[in-house]
Amino acid sequence: MGALFRDTYRYRELIWALALKELRVRYKRSVLGFLWALLNPALLMLVLTLVFGTIMRFSAPHYSIFLLSVLLPWTFFSQSLAYSVESIVGNGELLKKVRVARLVFPIAAVVSNIINFLLSMIPLALLILVTRFPFHWTWLYLPIPMMGLFLFTLGAAFFFAAVNVYYRDVSHIIQVLLSAWFYFSPVIYSVDFMPAKYQWLFHLNPMLYVLNGFRLGIYYGQLPSLQSTAMCLLCGVLSVVIGFTVFRRYENSFVYYV
Repeated sequence: MGALFRDTYRYRELIWALALKELRVRYKRSVLGFLWALLNPALLMLVLTLVFGTIMRFSAPHYSIFLLSVLLPWTFFSQSLAYSVESIVGNGELLKKVRVARLVFPIAAVVSNIINFLLSMIPLALLILVTRFPFHWTWLYLPIPMMGLFLFTLGAAFFFAAVNVYYRDVSHIIQVLLSAWFYFSPVIYSVDFMPAKYQWLFHLNPMLYVLNGFRLGIYYGQLPSLQSTAMCLLCGVLSVVIGFTVFRRYENSFVYYV
């Protein structure tokens, strides 16, 4: 793991440049540009609130805030994977011409989405102000689930970016996986909504502990248990260890397959 920290620091300027390039390409020739980082989660929240908060009537006061408190971190996770899975293959020509640490590409994909994620917190803050929902002091706890989310996402990014080099079907499979994972995660509902006999299944989902930290801190004004906090960070650390180990083992042969 020392190589991860060493190379990340060594290539920090390149990672930042690639992350900014990713954002510029994403919003190129877009009239609203970076405003889409604010509008996308807001529009998705409106649709989901209309469907689940109004039509299906999920029993949660201020459902839009209930939803957005975890929709934003979920969107960061899903978009990071969607972009990072192609990060090595998409930079194949560059890898063949320039000798550079391969890890900069999946890291840059995740970093670019961190910027998006932080910008997307603005609509949430505005919504809380407009609806006069309380700003709980537990917002101060949010860096903990943010760290767990970042580590878990980074580990998954390393893993899927490496596997996609050899099996290009992964980039298509990941979209199906994320769709199923979304409904298996407590985004549009709380875990209590599910029958008690099935709740143990949801505790096998590592994203549960991350999302739980965000929803408790933003919506309920509560802190998660020490066990939940430990699981949030543990899942993140294990993800990075496993993902980077796989990535490091095969990175020297990437150039022959891209």
